[in-house]
Amino acid sequence: MTDLPLVADGPRISTKEAVRELLALAEELADKELAPNADKFEAQSHFPREILDTLGRAGLLSLPYPAEYGGGGLGYEEYLTVLEILARRWLAVAQSVNIHVLSCYPVAAYGTDRQRERWLPDMLGGQRLGANCISEAEAGSDISALACTARLDREQDTYTLQGTKSWISHAGQADFYNIFCRTGGEGARGLSVLLTAADTPGLVVQGLEKKMGARSSPTAAIALDGAQVPAERLIGRPGKGFLIATGLFDRGRLGIATCAVGLAAAAVDYAVAYTKTRRQFGRPVADFQGLAFMLADMSTQVAAARALVREAAQALDRGAAPSAVTAAAARAKLFATDTAMRVTTDAVQALGAYGYVQDHPVERWMREAKLLQIIEGTNQIQRVVIARSL
Repeated sequence: MTDLPLVADGPRISTKEAVRELLALAEELADKELAPNADKFEAQSHFPREILDTLGRAGLLSLPYPAEYGGGGLGYEEYLTVLEILARRWLAVAQSVNIHVLSCYPVAAYGTDRQRERWLPDMLGGQRLGANCISEAEAGSDISALACTARLDREQDTYTLQGTKSWISHAGQADFYNIFCRTGGEGARGLSVLLTAADTPGLVVQGLEKKMGARSSPTAAIALDGAQVPAERLIGRPGKGFLIATGLFDRGRLGIATCAVGLAAAAVDYAVAYTKTRRQFGRPVADFQGLAFMLADMSTQVAAARALVREAAQALDRGAAPSAVTAAAARAKLFATDTAMRVTTDAVQALGAYGYVQDHPVERWMREAKLLQIIEGTNQIQRVVIARSL
């Protein structure tokens, strides 16, 4: 078994013309499929599986993975550029793309050749939607404290899962779950990953969480009560779970940072357009220095956040030391999500009373921005990671 470097050693599809065509396709799909449906689906808490199917057929669910398995063969920088385009139209869909792309990572990076050949094509094509099950009620960022167990029955060649996973995105919608579980002793070295089918007996999705924002992206706990998983679905060697999770955290933080940039950029665009048409005292309110300076700060913060994300993605793509990538991803996630919270709040302020009502999307964006400061490790955790790297 060999670990697969991502992106693979094969040729990368990254010519300027190919990237331009990809971005144009993403813009077209975002305008036609995402923008017209965001408000309605969010109000209904409707999961847009049909839109994800469309994105999958267009190849947008597989961009940073090897072409030999149906991936796009692109670097993370190009993938994140597409993700930002999606997030500017609808955060929950961009989140779902990010969640699914991350769910493909364990098999792509640590699976055997047979596992990759068997499962990756359907994953990367979007025919089978995925999710990662890491967090527990008493173990979030501290994954070495995970309590969910998987006991091996050597005669049956199966693992039996016992425990509960918390805050699982795509819960009830995913076709497969990467269950991070304890196959050995205590601590980080006892963790492994089992690729588990959603219809496995004993895997039960609990009631959906009632969230402040991103309501069309389902989140729930998953109970594992004697769920049996064939041993052939173990990803990597026993004890590889912590290493796999580390790679997921770096990539997940970059994905969330990018979603934050897209959300904040949408808020800036909306606030600028609104304040150019809203008139007070005989002229557009954008002409007043108090608002003009606020808009200038919002725009600058978004540009800075985007630059941090790009820097971290480039470090990942060029194969920088894992510790350097981890620190860069944490900086990007911290700054970008704090920026999204600040910018969306300012956008509500720029619209005045109109920003506080649901006739305009800025109030929803402000609620959604709060989520981004929490998931993939709270921003307090990001500060811990950054401080330890200094």
